[in-house]
Amino acid sequence: MPATSTLRIVVAKPGLDGHDRGAKIVARALRDAGMEVIYTGLHQTPEQIVETAIAEDADAIGLSVLSGAHMTLFKKVRELLAARDADDIVVFGGGIIPEADLAPLAELGVRRIFTPGAPTHEIVDWVRTNVGDASATTA
Repeated sequence: MPATSTLRIVVAKPGLDGHDRGAKIVARALRDAGMEVIYTGLHQTPEQIVETAIAEDADAIGLSVLSGAHMTLFKKVRELLAARDADDIVVFGGGIIPEADLAPLAELGVRRIFTPGAPTHEIVDWVRTNVGDASATTA
């Protein structure tokens, strides 16, 4: 992907969690930074999220998980991406995720987790640096 291409980011709320304020704030920050953002809305299955990302030719998926099901949901999204030969789609996320789960999520291929209170400019900067041509490097 050329460096001048607009990044396409899917922002999703998997599972039964109905709290989407943070996801909407992140989606707006990415959009305001010039990225194309596809917000999937609440109660999405991992299958729906991956299908959307592939259909939209997304560069990344940002998952917002507050329900405590983050290990299962992130793992399923990564597995589905691999099954669809779409491992090049960067997966990152945020939410209420214990420090102890950060390393296991990284082992699953989740590139970054932003915890509550992360400044939106930090998320935008990370996406710009780690998605697209820069995605070969890790942060």
